[in-house]
Amino acid sequence: MRSEEDRQVAGFPFSAVVGQDQLRLALILCAVHPGIGGVLVRGEKGTAKSTVVRALTALLPAVDDAGTTRPARLVELPVGATEDRVIGSIDLEKVLRDGERAFQPGLLAAAHQGVLYVDEVNLLHDHLVDVLLDAAAMGRVHIERDGISHSHPAKFVLVGTMNPEEGELRPQLLDRFGLAVDVAASRDVDVRMEVVRRRLDYERDPEAFVARYESADEELAAEILTAREKLDSVELSNRELRRIASLCASFDVDGMRADLVLARTATAHAAWRGDSEVTAEDVRVAAELTLPHRRRRDPFDEPGLDQQQLDDALEQADQDAQSQVEDDARDGEPEPPENPEDHGPDEDRGQEDGGPEDGGPEDEGPDDDGPEDPDGPGGGVRATDRPSAPPAGEFKAKLLEVPGVGEGAPGRRSRSMSPRGRVVRSTRERGHGLHLTSTVFAAAESQVARGRTAGRLRLAPADLRGAIREGREGNLIVFVVDASGSMAARDRLSAVTGAVVSLLRDAYQRRDKVAVITVRGREAELVLPPTSSVDIAVRRLQSMRTGGKSPLAEGFLRAREVVLRERLRDPQRRALVVTLTDGRATGGKDALHRARVAAHLLADASVASIVVDCETGLVRLGLAAELARELRGGYVRLAELSAQQVAGVVRAAA
Repeated sequence: MRSEEDRQVAGFPFSAVVGQDQLRLALILCAVHPGIGGVLVRGEKGTAKSTVVRALTALLPAVDDAGTTRPARLVELPVGATEDRVIGSIDLEKVLRDGERAFQPGLLAAAHQGVLYVDEVNLLHDHLVDVLLDAAAMGRVHIERDGISHSHPAKFVLVGTMNPEEGELRPQLLDRFGLAVDVAASRDVDVRMEVVRRRLDYERDPEAFVARYESADEELAAEILTAREKLDSVELSNRELRRIASLCASFDVDGMRADLVLARTATAHAAWRGDSEVTAEDVRVAAELTLPHRRRRDPFDEPGLDQQQLDDALEQADQDAQSQVEDDARDGEPEPPENPEDHGPDEDRGQEDGGPEDGGPEDEGPDDDGPEDPDGPGGGVRATDRPSAPPAGEFKAKLLEVPGVGEGAPGRRSRSMSPRGRVVRSTRERGHGLHLTSTVFAAAESQVARGRTAGRLRLAPADLRGAIREGREGNLIVFVVDASGSMAARDRLSAVTGAVVSLLRDAYQRRDKVAVITVRGREAELVLPPTSSVDIAVRRLQSMRTGGKSPLAEGFLRAREVVLRERLRDPQRRALVVTLTDGRATGGKDALHRARVAAHLLADASVASIVVDCETGLVRLGLAAELARELRGGYVRLAELSAQQVAGVVRAAA
């Protein structure tokens, strides 16, 4: 039973949460078997993600700590945490007092046998996410730094929550989370009413509300403890293990982590049910939590798991398992003699299989009843209302760097000096925090001169050394896409769309914000304001309309406006404008001259840029190259768009 003091500080009860059954189950299974590797909770704001996670801690078994028993802890990791705060650092007080090197554990140690909660995990620096996931998978933290070698246990339930609209995790990091759950607010009116009613009741009298659900929470806690104790005795038969392997192979997931996590989750679910053996239903439940986020290899793949595909894969896995059982049963038995009358000669069997002689595939000709070409005679759409062509997938842009060294938001694109980056050296100036090792070493050289023979280290202001940290930042990438009539040839527009999609994919991986401006007709349209959700950018691009004139001047001016407005919101985030055009400005009077003037204005705003020349044909006017010179930026032809070409051109624009 909770004490009166516990009741006063208790949060919203786990049992009182309405709906979100899959999320509740995922958290319970990780509590039963922390080796699953944690839960990633993806969902829109206001869906009780944080409430459910915080409520989980009260259900975990008590922890034995230095001969005493204490409740399990919930440790929250802030997005702005440094690596020292997460994994630990040298105990400065002990160094200064006793002159001994000692380690001070970080948040991972504090979360041992509890819950480590990271809200907005998609905004956390990538190298810190790697550290968290490594610790969650191994159950220990190993530190080798600053002359200290240290290792300590860190077994915890890792829970990360995120809003996909604010940017996605890279597929490599998605795979490291054991389970993933997508949550959304219910559209059922009765459910929504009950959610509001319970929240209002809790706010009116938290103590009474918690007491109402106390017995239900205690029952859940007892069931989790029982399942933990039963876990090692649950049997995973070869039949179910084959089902698991067949499922992962059917969904074409990379590596073996999915198989291991699926097996652990199915075992935990069997223990949670109180069974001593994993069944097909356990495997199905585990697959629904384990596989959806591992199928998303591309940032623009739709998340989730198709239930029909899962049913088909499970049916096939069941057939494979049954076949294996039958094969095992026949092992050691003599095979029946072959009857030559069971089949005819080879040439007869060939015809039975549907060869050319009986109208097989080789006899099939072109389909004359197919749909007419919409662009051919008698069909098609007007030039001012042409749908975007499907993207070509031949480009592989990997690096567009903004010149110089910035101080923007953590990312993976351009060089930056950041308080959250890795320590690369020390400085006599302030830097980003204290470089402890260099400070101690600098002081050690003067200890004799300062008369120290024992006791505390004697420090002077001249000993202090700052830490220089270097990392990568995310940038604002503004795409200006010429969608005019001169660009609307189907093959050319397909190539341009493919290039933009490739660049957007790169922006997703490098934690950028992106904006998309299309230029057609008489104006430049901001089809996507700056956002970190680049999959939205791709959907907008696919619905882009083409045709008409090319008001490039308006496109450059609109890009300048977007960049300057974003500088007010986020002064440290540097921008890069990527323009895809053939350079043929035709919108309005003296269009080409106005485009050059607008390009010059954009360059004067100190915006890095690159022009991707989409001009084709034997006769080339070279107008895109002229615009690149006015922009004082980089230039590359569409056909040359590759990682090395683009990177070199952008660096040359410094």
